[in-house]
Amino acid sequence: MSRSFAVSQLVLSVLLYLGPVTGFSEAATESEENIYDLNEIVQLALAKNPLVTFAEGQIEQQRGVQTAAGAYPNPTVGSASGHGVLRDAGSTGAGSSLGRQSLTEYNVTVGQPVEWPAMRAARQRVADLGVATANVGLLETQLNLRSLVKVAFYDLLLAQQDASLARRNLEIIEGVQRIVKARVKSGEAPQFESIKAEVEVLKARQQLARADNLVRVSRVTVDTLTGGSLGPSYVVQGDFIGIPQEIYLEGLMNRMMNQHPTIQRLLRSVEQSDWKIEFERQMRVPTVTVGGSYWREMGREAYQGGLSVPMPLWYRRQGEIASSLGVKRREEAELLRARNELARSVHQHYQDARTTAELIDVFDKGLLKQASEALRLAQFSFQQGASSLLEVFDAQRVQRQILLDYAQARHDLSVSLARLEQAVGGEL
Repeated sequence: MSRSFAVSQLVLSVLLYLGPVTGFSEAATESEENIYDLNEIVQLALAKNPLVTFAEGQIEQQRGVQTAAGAYPNPTVGSASGHGVLRDAGSTGAGSSLGRQSLTEYNVTVGQPVEWPAMRAARQRVADLGVATANVGLLETQLNLRSLVKVAFYDLLLAQQDASLARRNLEIIEGVQRIVKARVKSGEAPQFESIKAEVEVLKARQQLARADNLVRVSRVTVDTLTGGSLGPSYVVQGDFIGIPQEIYLEGLMNRMMNQHPTIQRLLRSVEQSDWKIEFERQMRVPTVTVGGSYWREMGREAYQGGLSVPMPLWYRRQGEIASSLGVKRREEAELLRARNELARSVHQHYQDARTTAELIDVFDKGLLKQASEALRLAQFSFQQGASSLLEVFDAQRVQRQILLDYAQARHDLSVSLARLEQAVGGEL
């Protein structure tokens, strides 16, 4: 057996062992780290992300406003006291004190504001809608956060798979480099072949460095969304998702219009604005204060009662009513804008998902098999001496790129579906 044939057999054995990369696995250094799946990361984000805490704080604030709106106005109590002296005009003698009388005088007054019932009802309705709006706002925040987490998760998953491909590609190229160096050393190949192999190794190392850096950046993004709960070193596991079989654009649009938290929140905001206008109009009716008092004075004791009514002669809350009308118009415009924007997003992400699913179908039905078959033929041709080592290496590189494009397409489909869920307002 010649040395050239033995070297060829060794090269082929290395390529067949490392083989066409049809799956992805983490490096051995990452196997001992914390591993999380998508559901675990979503739950951590919902529990730790400050956006959720902010939305919960909004609910507590509105509940406080609701409590204040249902409270009755406090009464006003006033009192005065002093020492009184009665001088008797009929007293005998100048400076005589026999005609003087003294007594401790005092008075007590009580006033209770009585609100206009329609004004009180409008204020309470505004507060109730504030709580309802805040509750829906929490659902909206959770929906948007889920979408952000899913997109970041799929980005990290793609980065890990890209790094895995780059790492295994480097292993193949380094194996080829060792064989080429052996052939050059034995005089069976020119020195130029060794230089070309060294250049390919440098390229593969650069690709791996970029892929590992992208993994680190993606990890930081996911960790930030979970409020720092994952730490600097962890691994995500899972797979990209496929498009559901029964998914129709008309049904998605109906769900968006009827169930989306953003639409529901803005509808409640518009209703709240209506009641704010009603409240300002009812505020034109003055609040009556019912009062009573008791007076004890020298030679006099009295009970009194009365009403205090502010008179809205010069100003009847025209400014507050106009401001509330402007707020309502703004809320209605925001509702229309949100509906149009969500409708556009549903159409866009639905079409993106359909188009990407068709591309994935092309990969599944032939392109992946064709790339694997091309590599197998190149390896067989090299074994027979009909092709060069670089042709085998090119076939391996083409297959790696096809696998990477396939992973990218599955990533794009998963991201489109995640954003479609966000636009629809819930899971598909």
